[in-house]
Amino acid sequence: MEYLNINEYQPLNLEVSVKDPDKLKEQTDAFEAIILKMILDKAIGSEDPLLPKDPGRKIYRSMQNEEISKELSGAFGYSELLYNFLSEKKI
Repeated sequence: MEYLNINEYQPLNLEVSVKDPDKLKEQTDAFEAIILKMILDKAIGSEDPLLPKDPGRKIYRSMQNEEISKELSGAFGYSELLYNFLSEKKI
């Protein structure tokens, strides 16, 4: 499975996605990954008193949170709710 870059804005073409359920699922998983990354960025702060401060810590933490959010996307629940809502819409 190829992961999408969650830092890039990718507009969803709903007419095409409703006809292709796999593409719709991919887009809803990507949206869920964005939400999870925002949650992880707030929950896991970059301040750790046990580790020394260095310039790359924020970058590394952001990359780590992005990978964790990609792994969790699709299994957290937001993606399934959004997928069901959009697939029932049938514009």
